[in-house]
Amino acid sequence: QMLSSRVSTPLARALSSSSSSLAPIKNVTIIGAGLMGAGIAQVTANAKLNVVLVDQNDKVLEKSRASIDKSLARVAKKKFPDSTDQQKSFVSETMKHLTVSTNTAEAVSKADLVIEAIVENIDVKRKLFAEVEAAVKSSAILTTNTSSLRLSDIALNLKNKSQFGGLHFFNPVPMMKLLEVVRFDETSDATFASLMEYGKNIGKVTVSCKDTPGFIVNRLLIPYMYESLRMADRGDASFKDIDTAMKLGAGYPMGPFELCDYVGLDTTLFIGQGWAKNYPNEPLFKPSKTLEKLVKEGKLGRKTGEGFYKY
Repeated sequence: QMLSSRVSTPLARALSSSSSSLAPIKNVTIIGAGLMGAGIAQVTANAKLNVVLVDQNDKVLEKSRASIDKSLARVAKKKFPDSTDQQKSFVSETMKHLTVSTNTAEAVSKADLVIEAIVENIDVKRKLFAEVEAAVKSSAILTTNTSSLRLSDIALNLKNKSQFGGLHFFNPVPMMKLLEVVRFDETSDATFASLMEYGKNIGKVTVSCKDTPGFIVNRLLIPYMYESLRMADRGDASFKDIDTAMKLGAGYPMGPFELCDYVGLDTTLFIGQGWAKNYPNEPLFKPSKTLEKLVKEGKLGRKTGEGFYKY
């Protein structure tokens, strides 16, 4: 009894203080039609929520629509291996819930939830959220899919910070089950409850986290990758042996260098540099000259054919 009353108190408080934020999320606007935005749009539309996918030009949006269609076809084939009719129906039913737009203000005007999935640049994000906040209805929840920036920094100029939170998806979104739901000091209980509910509705396993650099996964992963680099730089072990050791000794599906190649050396460096600048006294975020050198040489991992390994 004591446990149940403790658990229900924040929700009861949220319901009494801001019931409008707990209205079911039906209309979702996703800004940014890259890999992440397209993936988020796919899983949201697949959950029969109405999705508007926004980007700056029609060419990007059409490419994104085509990739979502293709991805859904793959899902449908696995789901209904013996029926092409059911496969087609699955794809068309999902696509019915998806529209695209180049007009941000118009696209967010009816949204219950807005998800920003654009470039990891604090000034660009702040500018976008100022535009979004001016155009949304008062009950709308605004979120960011940032993987490395602090929510409090992104939300600095927002007038209503209580309805702002983080939804950190993982790539490829349709396949990765995890969703980090992030709150900062100003996020209301009602907003947080709505975001957790949305995550479950789209079939994700949700974990909650406070506004710490990199949240859970990247906060542990980036220092681990940097520590692996330092170990190799000292000559303690080779890239390949470190990868083999972590796969067979720790049960990881990929070693740190394989993972870095998969994520992109430029992405790993960008996150590390940002954290090193903001937290200069944190030894775990100390820069890596090896990583900087490889990025300078254009060896960014799988996407360029070479990183720590050749592909």
